[in-house]
Amino acid sequence: MIRAARLRPGDRVAVVAPAGPVEPARLDAGLEVLRSWGLDVQVGAHARDTDERFGYLASDDAARAEDFMRAWCDPAVQAVFCARGGYGVQRMVDLLDWESLAAAGPKALVGFSDVTALHQAFGARLGLSTIHGPVVTSLGAGDDVSKEHLRALLFEPVPGTSLTPGGALALVPGRAEGVLVGGNLALLSSEVGTRNSLRAAESIAVLEEIGEEVYRVDRMLTQLLRTGWFDEVRGIVLGAFTDCASPEALQELVGDRLAPLGVPLLWGAPIGHEPRNLAFAFGVPAILDATAGSLVMREAALL
Repeated sequence: MIRAARLRPGDRVAVVAPAGPVEPARLDAGLEVLRSWGLDVQVGAHARDTDERFGYLASDDAARAEDFMRAWCDPAVQAVFCARGGYGVQRMVDLLDWESLAAAGPKALVGFSDVTALHQAFGARLGLSTIHGPVVTSLGAGDDVSKEHLRALLFEPVPGTSLTPGGALALVPGRAEGVLVGGNLALLSSEVGTRNSLRAAESIAVLEEIGEEVYRVDRMLTQLLRTGWFDEVRGIVLGAFTDCASPEALQELVGDRLAPLGVPLLWGAPIGHEPRNLAFAFGVPAILDATAGSLVMREAALL
C-alpha cells in the first residue's frame, strides 16, 4: 500500500474525534505528549463535543465527518490522530468525500479500536497504509514504551521493527510473510459486506478485542470464516483480548476456529486495549515466525 512521509519536528498534525466523546483531561494529557514531540497540534472544532441525542457520539455524524475532511484535506496537515475510539466511525465513514481524500494525498492516520473502520476504508478505497496505534487519550495515560514506540515509528521509521518483544505463544508453529491487515475483531466482522471491507488474502491478520464474552468472540470469528474473510490468509496474530474471558478459554476457542486454517498462529502480541499497545502499519510487509514468537515489520512504516 501507499505509505505517507515520516513526521518531522515542527509538522502540523490534526486531532479529531470520529467516534465517541472524549474525556477532556485525558485529551489534554495526550495533546501534551504530541506537543512534546515537537508537533504543531490542531484540534478539530468538534473534538470536545458530545452529541445531544446520542451521548455515545462525540458530535453528530455530519460534524464528525466535516472535522475529518477538514483535517485530511488541509495541505498544511501532515498526519491525523484520532482522539479516541468507542463507537461511531461506521456512522460517518460513508459521509466522507473519497475523491477529495484521495486528491489530498497520503498522510499518517493513527488510531485503533473503532478506528478500524477507517483503516479498512482507507485500505480498500484508496490503497493507503495507515497506523494502528494508541489514540490521543491513550497517549495521555499509556505506558512510556508504547509512546516511544509510536514516536519512533512516526519520526524514525526503520525496517525490522519488532512487535513482539517477548511472551508471545505459538498456537500453530510456522513462518509466514505478508502485508499486515486487521484490527478490532468486532469492527472487522461488522464491516463484511460493505464497500470498505479489506480481506486478509495473502496477508498476516492481526486481531484484538475488548469486553466480549467468549461466545461473542466465537460468533465474530465464525462470521469472518463463513464470509471468506480469512481465505488465503498467510498467518494470524492475536493481540490483547481484554476483559473477554480467561486466556485458556480464548486459546481453546481460537484453536478450534482458526487452527484448522493451517497457517502460523501466534497468541499474545502487545497490541490492543492494554497499556502496552505497540503501533504498526497496515499494508506493510511483515514476517511472522510463530515458532519463535515473533512478528516483525520487514519495511519501514513511513517513507
